[in-house]
Amino acid sequence: MRSVLFNHRTRFIALGLALCAQVAIAAPAARLGIEIPRLGVAEYHPPYVAAWIEGDGHRVAANLAVWYQLDHKGGEGEKWLKDLRQWWRRSGRGLEMPVDGLSGATRRPGQHTLVFSAEDNALSDLSPGDYQLVVEAAREVGGREVLRIDFQWPPQQAATLSARGERELGDITFELIP
Repeated sequence: MRSVLFNHRTRFIALGLALCAQVAIAAPAARLGIEIPRLGVAEYHPPYVAAWIEGDGHRVAANLAVWYQLDHKGGEGEKWLKDLRQWWRRSGRGLEMPVDGLSGATRRPGQHTLVFSAEDNALSDLSPGDYQLVVEAAREVGGREVLRIDFQWPPQQAATLSARGERELGDITFELIP
């Protein structure tokens, strides 16, 4: 009797895990790739970068990431966040930095990937509809660049969307996973 009960319990747990795995696989997700190009300049500073999702009327539907100089003494790194002009006007000035899960240190040149599951607040609050991914970069003693990628949420099929920057940003890829 004990082995029969154990066997049924094991099957029940295995079935539950299988169902959970299928639900996790079926939930839409996204992967954002941000390339910071290597620039041949005398005085190089890593750019501040903000990534967010905009809905109708350019209203911010979700903040995805803000990279800035976190370790600057006295929180002075936050002072320069307003150089990310569009992000600052639409969302940044209303946030108290740092924001857990959103803010992080500036990144060096190279390819950087952020992965978002459907359970992440950034995506779970999105209503079905048309959106724009916006990535903005600003660099001290440098320039500023904003890239936009149109997409629909939730995705009906897998898609990789992209945009290419001219100076402050390289390739931006946004992979949608249904």
